[in-house]
Amino acid sequence: MTLHPQAKAFIENIAQQGRPGWHELDVEESRELYRSLAPLCGPRPNLQRIEELQTDNGIRLRLYCDASDPRPVIMFFHGGGWVLGDLATHDGVCRRLAKESGCAVVAVDYRLAPEIQYPGPIDDCYAATEYVYQNAESLSVDASRLAVVGDSAGGYLASVVAIRSRDRGGPPIAQQVLIYPAVEANFDTGSYRSFAEGHGLTKATMQWFWDQFLGETDPAKASLLNTESLYDLPPGIVITAEYDILRDEGAAYAKRLAECGVDIDHWRIEGMLHGFVHFAGVFDPGVEVIRQLAKQIERKLTEVTS
Repeated sequence: MTLHPQAKAFIENIAQQGRPGWHELDVEESRELYRSLAPLCGPRPNLQRIEELQTDNGIRLRLYCDASDPRPVIMFFHGGGWVLGDLATHDGVCRRLAKESGCAVVAVDYRLAPEIQYPGPIDDCYAATEYVYQNAESLSVDASRLAVVGDSAGGYLASVVAIRSRDRGGPPIAQQVLIYPAVEANFDTGSYRSFAEGHGLTKATMQWFWDQFLGETDPAKASLLNTESLYDLPPGIVITAEYDILRDEGAAYAKRLAECGVDIDHWRIEGMLHGFVHFAGVFDPGVEVIRQLAKQIERKLTEVTS
């Protein structure tokens, strides 16, 4: 499929602005610029409950729910290359997910690279998931029905939380949803070669993100495709975008999960760029994907027996 008209307009707008790449700014400048894009998430639905929380070790959380009774939980890990993003940048996405799914969404403000490098952000996301599960009654949520969801770098974090929970006998995760996930620091896939520049997220920026996140860690150690075992992981959905440099690694991870017996659906969204779900305010397909994801998550969590 050709580039969607809204994606084409998005790329043209970036070019007209002459905006530097994330890797061309210092860390604080890039974070401020990323925060300034929050309105592109679109309308922010009103909800019955929005609560600021904090884990015992100081990780900030935000709970979204449009009901007063305990609802199943979606743990949400934001994107931004492990370097950018916070509770504010993905507020619109979390509100939409909570509104459309009827679930409680808990967004995690994990510590960012380069200040905290691998595996620090993973540790924070897993600790936050444990906290919500262990404190479900006081939080008035039903954490016996639990999904992990993340976009981009957050998709990577969601996948590793699911793996770690399996390995450690942690919270029983019923579903994983990986939205155009970063999978490994391999910059020579077909989609990297096709879309290295001029399609939003660039190869140079992803190289910078991985460098900030990994520090001295061997990239092979952090690769999801090198995970020793992908068996016995929760079912889920992997979403990729046709014109995204991360497309092929997301598809490869979905294939590996399926080969290991995991019930995985791969949704490839034609004509779209990286970030189209986060920036659903300017991408109509992003609105529809959030709606469909919410329905799928609600259905899957409803099937779970407490």
